[in-house]
Amino acid sequence: MKLVRVAVVGCGAIAQRRHIPEFASNPNVELVAFADPVIERAQEMANQYGGKSYASYEDLLANEKVDAVSVCTPNYLHATVSIAAANAGAHVLVEKPMATTSEEGEQMIEAARRNGVYLMVGHNQRLMPPHAKARELLESGKLGKVLTFRTAFGHPGPEGWSVDGGDSWFFRKEEAIMGAMGDLGVHKSDFIRYLLGDEVSEVGSFISTLHKEGTQVDDNATCILRMKSGAIGTLVASWTQYKGGDNSTVLWCENGVMKIGTESGEEVIVELTNGTVEHYKVGAMATNEKQVPSGVIDAFVESILTNTPPSISGEEGLRSLQVILAAFESQATGKIVSL
Repeated sequence: MKLVRVAVVGCGAIAQRRHIPEFASNPNVELVAFADPVIERAQEMANQYGGKSYASYEDLLANEKVDAVSVCTPNYLHATVSIAAANAGAHVLVEKPMATTSEEGEQMIEAARRNGVYLMVGHNQRLMPPHAKARELLESGKLGKVLTFRTAFGHPGPEGWSVDGGDSWFFRKEEAIMGAMGDLGVHKSDFIRYLLGDEVSEVGSFISTLHKEGTQVDDNATCILRMKSGAIGTLVASWTQYKGGDNSTVLWCENGVMKIGTESGEEVIVELTNGTVEHYKVGAMATNEKQVPSGVIDAFVESILTNTPPSISGEEGLRSLQVILAAFESQATGKIVSL
């Protein structure tokens, strides 16, 4: 079987901790090139994993024939790099948020379609074992209809995660465009859509910079969502959960409650109104401290090898992004925004 030749653009934390090691451990992949404006970073990856280093994605695409490109750049470059890679005939895996506007997202989808390549968005929450199990339990019908929910994602902020610490692009509005909502909120808008098999119809939100100094990007958001099914719930994204960070979801249904990620070691708990309690130990969620394989890289490679469109497509990424963009519109206008 021919190896999938992969290039990685952007060699910061997400590339170093997830994309590159997961590509390297996939037996069907050859890592051939790395690009980063800090050329030393790209060179360090090339030294460790083989392949060539470039200071720009333009040089990389001009000099290398690759089958696929992982886009791990700051948010404002996601669309530009993804479109360039698609135009070079490469399949594209882009980090979330896939883009910073709906128009950019649509241009990315169009570029992939025009060039006959796949576009996949790195929404790894869908692939985490507890989340897959939760969806399976919901689909079994035992809980009945979902009535209300809450979903949240919070940690102390990117300064502890990014390779640049407090000087990270995450805090520069012109590069990040959005803060906690683009980093964490979009994961949860994608997850709740996936979990419920439903679309968001209306969004209201409070989005603020409460505690991070010297930045104009949001560090906290609390949103209310109404789904097309009528279910209502909250979505929280936070960069100021300095103790007791959160990556949990609770669904209150006709026949009971499902708790996902609320208790360590008990990843999914179902408490039914008839008194039955079910515990599912199905494997941990990935955290910044404990990296378990995301599943995203393997799913992307599998898509290419089997010529099967990825389930986390550009269209899916765009719908999840549009929820976040609607939340920003709600904050700006003080109104509920319909999708």
